[in-house]
Amino acid sequence: MTLPNTMNCIEITEHGGPEVLKPTTLPVPEVGPEEVLIRVHAAGVNRPDCIQRQGNYAPPPGTTDIPGLEVAGEVVALGADVQGIDIGTKVCALVAGGGYAEYVTAPAPQVMSIPVGLSIIEAAALPETFMTVWTNVFERGRLQPGETLMVHGASSGIGTTAIQLAHHLGSHVIATAGSDEKCQVCLDLGADRAVNYHDEDFVAVAKESNGGKGVDVILDMVGGDYIQRNIKSCAPDGRIVNIAYLRGPKAEINFMTVMLKRLTLTGSTLRPQPIARKGEIAASLMERVWPLIEDAKVKPVIHTVFPLEKAAAAHALMETNTHIGKIMLSIVE
Repeated sequence: MTLPNTMNCIEITEHGGPEVLKPTTLPVPEVGPEEVLIRVHAAGVNRPDCIQRQGNYAPPPGTTDIPGLEVAGEVVALGADVQGIDIGTKVCALVAGGGYAEYVTAPAPQVMSIPVGLSIIEAAALPETFMTVWTNVFERGRLQPGETLMVHGASSGIGTTAIQLAHHLGSHVIATAGSDEKCQVCLDLGADRAVNYHDEDFVAVAKESNGGKGVDVILDMVGGDYIQRNIKSCAPDGRIVNIAYLRGPKAEINFMTVMLKRLTLTGSTLRPQPIARKGEIAASLMERVWPLIEDAKVKPVIHTVFPLEKAAAAHALMETNTHIGKIMLSIVE
């Protein structure tokens, strides 16, 4: 196919609220020797996109400032050194930026097949979310079958993914969320217990679990006062993994408890990690998780889909914290 010279996309005109996201036209990016060019059909909206828009999460050096970290679409061009990927193949991919556009380049190791049975919208909901959960819960957090995972922000795209994967890989799950409706969704997805944090103390629930020992792994995106409360919630040798700090990264911590319980406090961000590392995570997903999706045991939860030009509305919705699952953009029909 003949590629156009320009494409529709979304730019961040200045740092601020959702209204600073504006449709614009920019040149189609040039594909590098180890990259593929994807005609984007759909893109996921993620919390880091909002944080970038606010001016608090700059793209890595050399990366476009167009937001968007995960896409699905059709491969339309290959870099000179790319092997094993064919033009015309439908794929999903993790990108360091540029997803809110009709075309985006992606490093070949971060390009993944689309699991059989998924729509293109559902496929675009996989890369950032599933890679984040896999590396943080199962690699850094070392969650094992039979152990108990507590997931904060459990009705989010990350949370709904973590619940399903942990459940189907043999672990117990305690989910925390902010409404009875969200808690019921978590239970329906496989959580053994759901805590409405407005009505119950998740620390007390955690301490009652696992034979009274507490939880083995905590996935937290809240931070702030949750940091010390997570420490109280953990069983001996527990692991706490932070992927965001929506209530702030600072807290007063009793490290004596960390020492006596032999806890591990860790966390990560995916975006700045080396391409080779992201490729390893992608390969693990296709080996371990794609079969669960194709067997209809795990599926991304889609809350709503906006057209590309309504990206500002998608961000506004995300910041209400009322959504359950993923917010998506439809770009090319």
